[in-house]
Amino acid sequence: MSVREEKLSAIQGYGGLKSHPDPDQWDDWRELDSRSWPRQQYKQYQLVPTVCFNCEAACGLVAYIDKETGEIRKLEGNPLHPASRGRNCAKGPATLVQVTNPDRILYPLKRAAGRGEGKWERVIWDEALNDISGRIRKAILDGRKDEIVYHVGRPGEDEYTERVLKAWGVDGHSSHTNVCSSGARTGYAFWMGIDRPAPDYENARFILMMSSHLESGHYFNPNAQRIIKAQQSGAKVCVIDTRLSNTASKADYWLSPWPGTETAFLLAVANQLIQTERFNRTFVEEWVNWRQFMEDRDYLEDLQRRGFLERVPEGRSFEDFVSVLKDLYKDYTPEFAEAETGIAARWVKVVADEIARAGTAFSSNIWRNAAAGNRGGWMITRALMFLNVLMGAVGEPGSMIPNAWVKFVPRRNTMPDPIQMWNENHWPREYPLTYFELSYALPHILKRRNKRLEVYFARVVNPVWTFPDGFTWIEFLKDPERLGCHVVLSPTWSETAQYADYVLPVGLAPERHDLHSYETHASQWIGFRQPVKRAARERAGIPVQDTRDVNPGEVWEENEFWIELSWRIDPDGSLGIRKHFESPYRPGEKITVSEYYRWIFENAVPGLPEAAAREGIAPLEYMQKYGVFEVTKDVYRQDLTPVPEEVLRDAVIVPEEAEDRVDDGEEPGIWVDHPVHGANHRAYPGPFKNRRGQFRAGIMVKGRAVQGWPTPSGKLEFFSTTLRDWGWPEYAIPIYPRNEAERRQMVHIVSQVHPKTLDRSQNEFVLLPTFRLPMLIHSRTNGAKWLHEIAHVNPVWMNPIDAQRLGVDTGDLVKVSTETGYFVDKVWVTEGIRPGVVACSHHLGRWRLQEDHGSDRWSSSLVSIEEVEPGKWSMRQKHGPRPFESTDPDSGRIWWSDGGVHQNIVFPIQPDPISGMHCWHQRVRVEKAGPSDRYADIAVDTKKAYEVFERWLQLTRPAPGPGGLYRPLWMLRVLKPHPDAYVMPEAQTEPVKS
Repeated sequence: MSVREEKLSAIQGYGGLKSHPDPDQWDDWRELDSRSWPRQQYKQYQLVPTVCFNCEAACGLVAYIDKETGEIRKLEGNPLHPASRGRNCAKGPATLVQVTNPDRILYPLKRAAGRGEGKWERVIWDEALNDISGRIRKAILDGRKDEIVYHVGRPGEDEYTERVLKAWGVDGHSSHTNVCSSGARTGYAFWMGIDRPAPDYENARFILMMSSHLESGHYFNPNAQRIIKAQQSGAKVCVIDTRLSNTASKADYWLSPWPGTETAFLLAVANQLIQTERFNRTFVEEWVNWRQFMEDRDYLEDLQRRGFLERVPEGRSFEDFVSVLKDLYKDYTPEFAEAETGIAARWVKVVADEIARAGTAFSSNIWRNAAAGNRGGWMITRALMFLNVLMGAVGEPGSMIPNAWVKFVPRRNTMPDPIQMWNENHWPREYPLTYFELSYALPHILKRRNKRLEVYFARVVNPVWTFPDGFTWIEFLKDPERLGCHVVLSPTWSETAQYADYVLPVGLAPERHDLHSYETHASQWIGFRQPVKRAARERAGIPVQDTRDVNPGEVWEENEFWIELSWRIDPDGSLGIRKHFESPYRPGEKITVSEYYRWIFENAVPGLPEAAAREGIAPLEYMQKYGVFEVTKDVYRQDLTPVPEEVLRDAVIVPEEAEDRVDDGEEPGIWVDHPVHGANHRAYPGPFKNRRGQFRAGIMVKGRAVQGWPTPSGKLEFFSTTLRDWGWPEYAIPIYPRNEAERRQMVHIVSQVHPKTLDRSQNEFVLLPTFRLPMLIHSRTNGAKWLHEIAHVNPVWMNPIDAQRLGVDTGDLVKVSTETGYFVDKVWVTEGIRPGVVACSHHLGRWRLQEDHGSDRWSSSLVSIEEVEPGKWSMRQKHGPRPFESTDPDSGRIWWSDGGVHQNIVFPIQPDPISGMHCWHQRVRVEKAGPSDRYADIAVDTKKAYEVFERWLQLTRPAPGPGGLYRPLWMLRVLKPHPDAYVMPEAQTEPVKS
């Protein structure tokens, strides 16, 4: 054997090709590679599309199924997916290591000791299903429907579990929206009825982002692609974010305001556009409800009394309205904005100039950060959208598109009747305008109302870790008087699962079905997540009874679980539940998951049957083959959609102009006796009814009968009559206090961390906890070893000026104290945060109570928790992540030992009195850690936490509103009850007309 042959033999004996050979061996590796390629490298793969589930973007994936073994070998982007276009972030391919994660839960588990004691026994699915269904059935029969809760973080599928709950007749849906986006949703809803933006970044000429959406916000991968393309085409990007995010580092302008003062800056920009008349007069005149504003003389006189108007004009014309705008906003000067926000005055003019140049191709977005961090964050959103409205940059190419216009939700084979109850555990009367359920406050609300739950499902949600005030959640979950049965549906362990009664293993992205549509860009599309090994078997003609036949262990997909559970709740059909889970093809028999989707694809997706027919396959086969279908790209200016002629024939038409009305008291609009339905079953605001109980089908604009906007006026609402009529008239227009006296009067829209309220002599800072790194997201990326190797620490960001004053440097420990507790963390000194503000990312600090389970061992620290006295809790780390033995050799190679710090658990809940948003930003005291403080130490007083909740509760203005309602009927709800349920019991006189 030659020397070269010996070298190659030695390399081969080492175990084959190494991923990183020594440079002087590259030629040898290539030769060995070429020799072994025909024998070792060629594989036979079957490609099956699915959809990522590691964030809300839902990017397309393609699974490579080894034809020899039937196992998934890799996941990569689906080039046919219209949103992600084959380009995925790290979270998508990392799904593979979640599938093979040795720490994942593979079999149903039942608690075998006290909650939180870490003792479990394996049970069969039938035992769990019978217990849970029996509890639910009894609660329904006993009239205790408010004791059943389905708590979800991100649903994965539009309308699936909502339909399940509706079939049960249970108003028990609870989401995580109030810790995420309700501040932004509220601000958008008061403008356009629809509560989310879908910016058309790709065609924009100027993009204004509040926060870091490019790299870590919603739909960040599809968005990021399009923002970068827009920049390459000449668009400018401005990021307004106190923290220097990755997004800000890529922007043309980064502006760092004092947290919570952003409204002042945005109204100063609006004032520049108004005073110079560089706004879209035609759009504003046609599409803003300025007539309602000008006709409310009492409101105008009140603005004059409060000093916002010098005079109330006698006329009510559009020119009078423009004069009022100039008067209203004249005090929001660049100099005022600089004094309030800390952003130099010149940047007001720069941003205004960029917006004016962009015209209708001005795109903006806000989601977390400012809107989620501050009391009154929803007003920041109102002020941001004001800029889009002024420019007519709403629904146009390159502008901000309402999300409902780019979302398609098909109908199902049966539609359960609306729920007949209102659940104050989730929708308390104190918060009639909240978006949506006040989920993070559930333990406090149950305590305040002296209520209990019988069955609590936690699914893709981890309140102990993700929500504020996690120790209050632990107290609730451990209390048998408050909670009968706690069921966690999860592929992996979590902090919340440690306190469950059942932990039921459900599928990851390549192990489950979901049908969804997301607002990623200017297109309506549906994506089809599917269990890829099942699809591969069925292609080969091998029948599969359910996903447990192909998933690891006894992992089950949730859709089949809900069908089976519902069937057992109503085994004889007497409760009216079972009929919604019967096959449309085999009457009286249980529906299969394939039949469920087959019916939808054959009957409820426009264009899909025709596309499938062109390929000679069935619609279900088409979706299984491609994983996605684009419904339409016709998504712009849907407010201009003509009202159909057949609707107009029987309609009562009332023009907006008062002088053209027969009856001055009649509401403007196109009124019909029955609501007009379409193919798209997306959540949509409404219905809107007149005094005669007729439904609005559209509005008249310049003699045209068009769809209009889903708002009370049918227009974009500069003047929110909902805020006026529901007890918040002072905030019915975009507004912000101009001085200290107004700050005291308008406390509901002044941030709890306003700079004027901080005592720097006591080392008080603002803590920003609302950001994350792009490769991790809440609990869904648990079990992804590749991702946690990239990111596993969350230090406290601190400006060098503050670090010098406190005498700390990078790596030193500081104690960060909130109103109810403290945490100890390391410092990172950086110019990327303004002085007086500190920041800490929210996606790390995982922990477990047991050495071998409780949270994922790739990322979590082992801790001890002690209740030192009632309500006073402490947590201390025993050790961070470290190597462990498992079936995965990589578990023995863990080189990192830091899992971060769980900061959220020391925050009291701070519900915004209008939007219901938890106001995340914290007033904290920061000091050097003391001799007894250790890294990741935590202490919390839950009694103080409840006192904080009660104090914030005093800021609310409870229902009933007009008509004795819990909530305006037109506003969105995820699970909307019958109109009768909206009437508060003490206000009930007669049924509300549906």
